[in-house]
Amino acid sequence: MRDGFIRVAAATPDIRVADPAYNREQIVRLMEEGAKEGVELMVFPELCLTGYTCQDLFLQFPLIRKAKEELKEIAKASQALNMLVFVGLPWEMEGKLYNCGAAICRGQLLGLVPKKHLPNYSEFYELRHFCPGNDETVEAWDEMFDDWIYMGSHIRFSCSEMPELVVGAEICEDVWVPCPPSISHAMAGVTVIVNCSASDETTGKDQYRHDLICGQSARLVCGYIYSNAGEGESTQDLVFGGQNIIAENGTCLAESKRFVNEMVIADLDLERINSERRRMSTFPSYTQAVQSGSFPGKGQGNLGYTTVTFSLKSQEGDFKAEGGEGKNPSIRRFVDKAPFVPHDKRQREKRCEEILSIQAMGLKKRLKHTGCTYGVVGLSGGLDSTLALLVTLRAFDSLGIPRSQIHCITMPCFGTTDRTYQNACHMAKKVGASLKEIGIKDAVSLHFRDIGQDPENHDVTYENSQARERTQVLMDAANQVGGMVIGTGDMSELALGWATYNGDHMSMYGVNAGVPKTLVRHLVRYFADTCGDEALSKVLYDVLDTPVSPELLPPEGGKISQKTEDLVGPYELHDFFLYYVLRFGYMPSKIYRLAVQAFAGEYSGEAVKKWLEVFYRRFFAQQFKRSCLPDGPKVGSVSVSPRGDLRMPSDGCRRIWLEDLERICL
Repeated sequence: MRDGFIRVAAATPDIRVADPAYNREQIVRLMEEGAKEGVELMVFPELCLTGYTCQDLFLQFPLIRKAKEELKEIAKASQALNMLVFVGLPWEMEGKLYNCGAAICRGQLLGLVPKKHLPNYSEFYELRHFCPGNDETVEAWDEMFDDWIYMGSHIRFSCSEMPELVVGAEICEDVWVPCPPSISHAMAGVTVIVNCSASDETTGKDQYRHDLICGQSARLVCGYIYSNAGEGESTQDLVFGGQNIIAENGTCLAESKRFVNEMVIADLDLERINSERRRMSTFPSYTQAVQSGSFPGKGQGNLGYTTVTFSLKSQEGDFKAEGGEGKNPSIRRFVDKAPFVPHDKRQREKRCEEILSIQAMGLKKRLKHTGCTYGVVGLSGGLDSTLALLVTLRAFDSLGIPRSQIHCITMPCFGTTDRTYQNACHMAKKVGASLKEIGIKDAVSLHFRDIGQDPENHDVTYENSQARERTQVLMDAANQVGGMVIGTGDMSELALGWATYNGDHMSMYGVNAGVPKTLVRHLVRYFADTCGDEALSKVLYDVLDTPVSPELLPPEGGKISQKTEDLVGPYELHDFFLYYVLRFGYMPSKIYRLAVQAFAGEYSGEAVKKWLEVFYRRFFAQQFKRSCLPDGPKVGSVSVSPRGDLRMPSDGCRRIWLEDLERICL
């Protein structure tokens, strides 16, 4: 347990039907294997101690007793393991037999969760052998375990060392019904659902099963560990494939192959789950759920639930992971270094088309509402202004306004290179927009004389004077035609404050304000790939190959001398930081750990820490610019608009974030 991660496993043992001793050996073997991998929560299939397909053998006393004896042996074996384990078995209580998941930790049987919904259709006939479980927890003395045993579906298993880890269980069919027990569990504060299952294979069922489990984890904002019966369970007319799934809030973290008994391991991020629940005002606390009448508040314990506490030794810094021991052990889950950009080409293209449509529809509405039929775009030949032009094209086309009424203005000055200038000119002509060149060297030089600025002093005044002059030109040019200035700045620049206040910071509608820099590149490439105009595509590809630069300092040898990423850091890192800061509010040290893993082999730990500190310093210092942003469409899960996702004080203190960064040992 570190940084909110808990290592979990779903395991399918090789079993023999009606041979609990053999099955116990296989279960313990997998438990020990999992312990070596640092697993702290392991789930086994439904009735795996006996086999799900025992049929009328469940009515035989020897099988029931032997299963309990072997469960006790599993409990003994767990004494030396730092692990909470769920094992499926039949359990008799008060003269009735129940299909249960037993929770075991460090030698103790914590409780039994009975299956509530017993299928009695098609190939299933569980009501022949078992009774449905009740919500209310009952307690009975057991001679074999020499202890009081809890049984009920409303049991929460809460970790004393990690308050975020609260586990609830359901059995197989329970998740297939209209109102699964896991709904109640989540509303009771459970963050991880385990499912001991024996779901047989039929054609196409695997995809349905996958979607069901991932969908349930998304709906309940939880981790879901699904362990399914496998090959040894197959008998007579049924075949079991052992499809194990670990999901988190809609994302599949790990999934086993079918028809091969496997154990899959992943690290659930409980901080991520709790962050999502905190931000969702519609996700009720358990008390709110009871008071609203949306959940039955009867029973014992915590408003209808019995809470059973278990203990897991803290493993911070003392467990082995891939790569060996160290200050930042690897996380057993995929950490996407480009969280804003889908990896799958088809999904990426679909996302690009969707985002371009959102941007264009936002601008279309503003143009239509204001009765504006002219657009003004400051076209530099860089990525952001290129995307702004492409979005404006879509909006004008959808309104039936001639493209010639898009006024592209290029404003060369001290830092403009021939490459970007030519690309801007060619692009405007190729798309059919109007093009006007307004050089601003003389105006800026006059301004320098007015304020007493030495033109040889290439300081912030030298740079910002050019940006503000360009904005003034665009605004006044828009006034001349009754047009609208289309903003070009993207979300990454706004997060870092990499914009001149009342310069490129300002526009009449900022179409790129919700698009991170890493995604801007893919949007332009998608347009280039699909526009069907070879000449235009050639220009766009060259724009993509041009270094990102504000071009405010004189070029060197005719080439760009001022590269943004040399100054503020790589945008791929900053977009990674931005995602986790805004989406989940993680500690800087956790974001650092995730980034080190995601960018392994590309950036050193020292580089990640350096740029993360730059991000936080700029993010806090530059909020005043974001507090007065022009309108612009939100396109993804986060934005920096003061009217949308980010209601942040302009004068907030960054101290506690930087202090956490300082504690990182390289």
